[in-house]
Amino acid sequence: MILPTLNERENLAPMVQRLEAALADVAWEAIFVDDDSTDGTGDALREIAQADPRVRVIQRIGRRGLASAVIEGACATAAPLIAVMDADHQHDPALIPQMILPLQTGGADLVVASRFAEGGDADGLSSAARERGSRIANRLARMLTGVELSDPMSGFFAIHTARVRSLAPRLSGIGFKVLLDILSVSPQRLRVAEVPMHFGERRSGESKLDRAVAFEFLVGLYERYFGKIIPTRFALFGTVGGAGVLVHLAVLSLFYPGMTATFWKAQAIATFAAMSFNFWLNNWLTYRDKRLRTVPAFLRGWALFCVACSVGALANVALASMIEARSGHWLLAALAGIVVGSVWNYALSNRFVWGRV
Repeated sequence: MILPTLNERENLAPMVQRLEAALADVAWEAIFVDDDSTDGTGDALREIAQADPRVRVIQRIGRRGLASAVIEGACATAAPLIAVMDADHQHDPALIPQMILPLQTGGADLVVASRFAEGGDADGLSSAARERGSRIANRLARMLTGVELSDPMSGFFAIHTARVRSLAPRLSGIGFKVLLDILSVSPQRLRVAEVPMHFGERRSGESKLDRAVAFEFLVGLYERYFGKIIPTRFALFGTVGGAGVLVHLAVLSLFYPGMTATFWKAQAIATFAAMSFNFWLNNWLTYRDKRLRTVPAFLRGWALFCVACSVGALANVALASMIEARSGHWLLAALAGIVVGSVWNYALSNRFVWGRV
């Protein structure tokens, strides 16, 4: 079992007890991949592991995200099969023997515990609106993967470990959509089976999903069609930058010539507004698996992002001016400057803003 964790200390001992009861006749190990929780989750897991060697912990420093946690867990085990599940007790480990049986007999390549299959339910979702949103997300996921599943956004599934390891270089490792990612990048159509799941209530800990979950589909589209050409995160960074251009123009039109007759003042205000918007949207979407959540971290990241973008703007102007002076092609010069500025902004932000997480 691979169980990504984030601030779930209170869930751990009861979950290990449930695993032991559910898998009494199965040789198993549980790898908890912890994103450096602040509540002592890592220490609690090590204490449990001292008494039960079947429990292992990977405490990740500077890396976050459910998808990358699953990939690291799969690459850290010699077990032939893995079951991916949450540690917050919304996923019932009693389903695992039923899920691994089709894999052992060769009847399926992937087995998904489904909230929406006949006999399952999604009672543990926090609201009816969230359940409707999940159903819409599932329809979009089927369009993306071409695989007919009642719950392709499920976080509870079983698969051959070797398959995940073979796909690992192609998986984006971004965000929370690891099942969707596996279905999208697999060169062969996977034979998928489903088992109905009662989706329980979270015992304690932090939800790994939020309102930005629909953004996973954009990530999936980028990864499927452009992942071999440019890094997915850079493509998302560029998309946010495009939205920032619209914000810049909107603010500029508001201040010039309306509120100020001085263009450079209006341009400066618009630039600052666009940079702030880009930082907020990148933090919420592009780097949502590394999101800066505390006020001090957010403010520090915002300041570093503005500095990085300022340096990128200087590189943009310098290169564009040089190309225009030598060739006379202003459009080519402008595009070259934008590309270099974007790459510079991404590199600095990736390293110094969100790379510190």
